[in-house]
Amino acid sequence: MTDVGIVGAGAGAAAAAFVVDGTVPDADVTVLEKSGGLCGRAATRRHDDLTYDYGANYLKSDDDRVVELITETLDDEGLVDVTDPVYTFAADGAVSPGRDADEHKWSYRRGLTQIAKRLFGRTDATVHRRTRVETVRRVEADSKWELDDADGETHGPFDVLLLNPPAPQTAELLRTAQWDDPLRETLVEAVGAVEYRSVWTAVLRYPFALDVPYYALVNTDKEHAVGWISREECKAGHVPDGETLLVVQANDAWSDAKYDGDPAENVAALADHVAEIVGDERLADPAWTDHQGWRYALPEGGVDRGPVDSARDAGLYLLGDWVAGEGRLHAALANGLDVGERVAYGI
Repeated sequence: MTDVGIVGAGAGAAAAAFVVDGTVPDADVTVLEKSGGLCGRAATRRHDDLTYDYGANYLKSDDDRVVELITETLDDEGLVDVTDPVYTFAADGAVSPGRDADEHKWSYRRGLTQIAKRLFGRTDATVHRRTRVETVRRVEADSKWELDDADGETHGPFDVLLLNPPAPQTAELLRTAQWDDPLRETLVEAVGAVEYRSVWTAVLRYPFALDVPYYALVNTDKEHAVGWISREECKAGHVPDGETLLVVQANDAWSDAKYDGDPAENVAALADHVAEIVGDERLADPAWTDHQGWRYALPEGGVDRGPVDSARDAGLYLLGDWVAGEGRLHAALANGLDVGERVAYGI
């Protein structure tokens, strides 16, 4: 029996678990996730008759392996493709066509979390939700890994350990790890150097349809308080006919400044911005709202791969979009597939 421990149940972890489970017949995979959900920032919520992706907005078709995984390997029932284009807007709020480079913009009728749910569902992995890992421990006597959670329970020992949290949280786990190896400090330095952008998100519901020719607007000069506006009604099954549901994501400077501010004030401010950008004063007064702050939303770049690659010798693997060097869902999935293969063929 080969025991594999995974911290975090993001898209990368789900892809890695899928590969390991399907490639190593005797693998026993255990996943510890601090939240109650799956798929990390590719998050979905439901409210009454609404379904909405309020973190990552969609899955791009930028990696052939990921496309094959989503459209062929997994059941594509409920997969939806947003066909309306992405327009741009500048600091002065002027909207123009010009950014529709994505061949596909996929989600599911039940939201993006279906990706991780379907991947884990195809494995025998044991997933413990609401289980926060506080201590990582290397047991050198038998070259194993153990994990202590916030409730005092110990998990393991594991032959292989995969860490999937965002870089700052992974760096903290490594900094406090009970692991007497000079590589630990090198890893902490490398992982801790990955910078992130924060995103504060407002979700705005309206009892009318919005008559515009685009799915989304993106601020290309990064000088506006709003970085992204998208219409969930463009995803089949997400919003009742005749209604509008906007996902509005502030840029990182605004998000940092307002992150701990009053949520109602933040939502109202973003709704005002949306009304001005879209050119419809009705949007300043949503009928219903939701919100979410993402402290570690988008990595600014990748990690120094030297220490990350060296950690494999100790059975330690780091994975996620920040390891891939691109803060997109397809990058996290592709990196998870890569790590899963390395684990499977290295066992």
